[in-house]
Amino acid sequence: MPSLELADFGWDHFFHGQLSDDLSPTSIPVRVINVQKSGLQVAAPGLETHVDVSVIGEGIAATVGDWLLFDSESGRVVQRLERKSLFKRRTPGSDRRIQLIAANVDTLFAVSSCNQDFNEARLERYLAIAREAGVMAVIVLTKSDLSEDPQSFVRAAATLAPDVSVEAVNALDKESLQSLAGWLGNGQTIALLGSSGTGKSTITNTLLGQDQIETQDVRTGDDKGRHTTTSRSLFRLPGGAWLLDTPGMRELQLTDVQAGIDDVFAEISTLAENCRFTNCVHESEPGCAVRQAVNDGNIDEARVGRWRKLIREEAHNRESIAERRARGRSLGKLYRTIQDEKKSSRNP
Repeated sequence: MPSLELADFGWDHFFHGQLSDDLSPTSIPVRVINVQKSGLQVAAPGLETHVDVSVIGEGIAATVGDWLLFDSESGRVVQRLERKSLFKRRTPGSDRRIQLIAANVDTLFAVSSCNQDFNEARLERYLAIAREAGVMAVIVLTKSDLSEDPQSFVRAAATLAPDVSVEAVNALDKESLQSLAGWLGNGQTIALLGSSGTGKSTITNTLLGQDQIETQDVRTGDDKGRHTTTSRSLFRLPGGAWLLDTPGMRELQLTDVQAGIDDVFAEISTLAENCRFTNCVHESEPGCAVRQAVNDGNIDEARVGRWRKLIREEAHNRESIAERRARGRSLGKLYRTIQDEKKSSRNP
């Protein structure tokens, strides 16, 4: 890696302020640039090394983009610094573990494409995650050169959140990607998030000026992509920004992003505060301000449906396994009570 300073890696006053006065002279800040099962690849000025999981301090959970304190003498990771931002998700399956995706991201490029893969619900999900993390989000629509009317996709994307920026690009054309330059300053960290086949790896390769990441063609017929990126890595662009390419994730479960959802769907969440009942689910309850707005043609019913789905999902994922089991026991007790009452009424 060429001669760089800490600021070139994204280091700033936020992280510097966490260093104690009694910090050991052998402890140096390093940034996680790749995560693998065997450990972490970390980098700093004049240093790039692999850190095995066995030398990471107990209780330190790190993901790509994290800043760590690395003891150059013992070769151990002794501390993870507080994060400016964090992307995470609930993993698929029954154990519902939290999976860390990326930390200390400055801007999220929510990537979709100007074809059948354009998905409003998926983009709204990405935007909610970014808003919750306090990260600038930009919708990047690829394959604009293959669309007869790319501006129709741009207009649709622009309605998905207040003041969201939308850029339509040809991921293979470096000149086309110049529209993204304002977010690619030296030391800035940008995460690419989108389903497989939308062109995330192509964007990365074009910005890098080399084919550093393997890409594959999408399937014909449905424009669905095949997974090519299998790990999360930071790549330094020629202009000094750090680009994070993530594996395509179609099942990106929301957790702890209520404020982000409220922000993305501000026009609906504001209306919901005026419903007659505080526990209104906005289906058929009397005095529902949301349903009234739909009936009056002021809000798109499909968008309300997507909002309700994300609200339910977020609430479900936020609930712990213990809380879910307790709720299940309470419901079971209620059902048994109802059944006993029915039996008693039939057999006085």
